[in-house]
Amino acid sequence: MTLTCLIVEDEFLSRRSLERLCLRHEKLTVLGAFDNARTALNFLDRQSVDLLWLDVEMPGLSGFDLLKRMVADPLVVLTTSKVEYAYAAYQYQVVDYLKKPVDWPRFCTAVDRVIERYQLRRPDLAPEPPTLAIRVDGRSIRIPIGSISYIENIGDYVRIVTETQLYLAYMTMKSLEESLGNSFARVHRSYIVNLQKIVDIEENTLVIGDKVIPISRANRPELLSRLNLL
Repeated sequence: MTLTCLIVEDEFLSRRSLERLCLRHEKLTVLGAFDNARTALNFLDRQSVDLLWLDVEMPGLSGFDLLKRMVADPLVVLTTSKVEYAYAAYQYQVVDYLKKPVDWPRFCTAVDRVIERYQLRRPDLAPEPPTLAIRVDGRSIRIPIGSISYIENIGDYVRIVTETQLYLAYMTMKSLEESLGNSFARVHRSYIVNLQKIVDIEENTLVIGDKVIPISRANRPELLSRLNLL
């Protein structure tokens, strides 16, 4: 997914800086960069864009004037050298408000917020939640990984427990560890747990739902580190 964007900034150096930041980001394509709001309005009458980088203070029409007159409805990130416009900015439901000069980390944060808002507008573009493929009773099914509470080793099988279902599958704990990602941790030779589902933790046990799960001495330091409890 790539978002088209337009830059409206009257200061030459700030405009060039925003252009360079946009060109550096793999999710953005710049369709134009203008030094005044009136030219930008004319452009937006002919061409739609996904994202508008808009300076607040400009001679003639200000950034707020452009927002009042604009028929198009792109996502908007405002840029300014002053912070006192922040309240007015959010009255226009802008995605973000950046104080100049804009550095790369702050720029990327703004783009992440834009992408999140864009995906809310276009749910068809939202990424599918990751799933775990298993075979149950001779058929292949996929379980949303985020729904898994914990996994218990039972001999040659594993019991996969979600909030609403229980699955018995012929798999190894090692292969599951490699498939589940950073939200899961091995806490015992017989248990892998979803860190986000833990509701309580004691010296040698943790609780997920109404299940008390043992924590081995060998796995405890890594678990506490993952939970930022060390």
